[in-house]
Amino acid sequence: MKNALNLSLSLPTDAADALLIGRVWLEGSGPVLALVRADAVFDLSSLAPTASQLLELPDPALAVRAAASSLPRLADTAAVLANTAQDARDPALPWLLAPCDLQAIKAAGVTFVASMLERVIEEQARGDASKAESVRRAVVGVIGDNLSRIRPGSPEAARLKEVLIAQGVWSQYLEVGIGPDAEIFTKSQPLSAVGTGAEVGIHPHSHWNNPEPEIVLAVNSRGEVQGAALGNDVNLRDFEGRSALLLGKAKDNNASCAIGPFIRLFDAHFTLDHVRRCDLSMTVSGPEGFEMKGGSSLSQISRDPLDLVAQAIGANHQYPDGFMLFLGTMFAPTQDRHGPGQGFTHVVGDVVTVSTPQLGSLVNRVTTSDKAAPWTFGISALMQSLARRGLL
Repeated sequence: MKNALNLSLSLPTDAADALLIGRVWLEGSGPVLALVRADAVFDLSSLAPTASQLLELPDPALAVRAAASSLPRLADTAAVLANTAQDARDPALPWLLAPCDLQAIKAAGVTFVASMLERVIEEQARGDASKAESVRRAVVGVIGDNLSRIRPGSPEAARLKEVLIAQGVWSQYLEVGIGPDAEIFTKSQPLSAVGTGAEVGIHPHSHWNNPEPEIVLAVNSRGEVQGAALGNDVNLRDFEGRSALLLGKAKDNNASCAIGPFIRLFDAHFTLDHVRRCDLSMTVSGPEGFEMKGGSSLSQISRDPLDLVAQAIGANHQYPDGFMLFLGTMFAPTQDRHGPGQGFTHVVGDVVTVSTPQLGSLVNRVTTSDKAAPWTFGISALMQSLARRGLL
């Protein structure tokens, strides 16, 4: 994993034009908000003590550019990246954390047709991976494999719902996939996400699970999208397939949420339109030599990112510290790993790389949640850290 944490892979291809916001752990100080450039990492604390507060500025990109020339230098970026690999880390030297802090961590589910069909299959298979292929054939035989022409919440979607109910195949996943209301759920808690180079966790009792490569929007308390990052929404297909009421256990486990390596702020070089056209690639490299490649194209999302933001925040729900919003994925892993018809599931030691040219690469190794580093640095610890540094 350490070999993947270098400048050429971790930074965007247009890094010279990118405003990259990260958080760096400094021994004796704690987490420090930072501007990351190809040559060095700079302390942003004088502009904002937290990532959440930075995104509350009227124009974060303009403010960062104006302050850039006077920011204290913390370390070489290459050295910070090299020390970010959890299995080769010197705790006395700085390393990267997830780039968000006080923001709520939310996720939109079933936003692509491909993943919607896989959720229906999980439900029908009751979380049993061995039944997935036969269920997939039966479901596709009834509803087809091309629902991309259906706009969620449209009259056409309502008519399709009536037909599927009559045929006895309506699903809660179809409801949020093509119905008027998107699925928005809490993926993880503020400050609990891990960053690039860290281990991600799957529940030790899960036997059918997968990574989910996604774009994560950085949204402030006013509902304004200020930037984007990469994310891996680690997912337990067996838990959620057994019952939708197990969504919390399927999604929110120790180290099951990875975001990074940076938040790229929106400016003239990178906008929401760039996000809408992003093609994500993902590679899973197993310790036994197994390799799986996949991807997700935002151009095929069923709901526009701004629609998802509007369904997450508004008159009915506020986020005073802002939120990070996973946009969902079209990645649906079906490649057999442990035998015919078994599909894909993780094994401990898998290295997952999620990348796109304008956001760099997010790299994590898989372990079980009980073996991953426990989450101990919460909001109280952050407040104490900021107070010691004179930033409160």
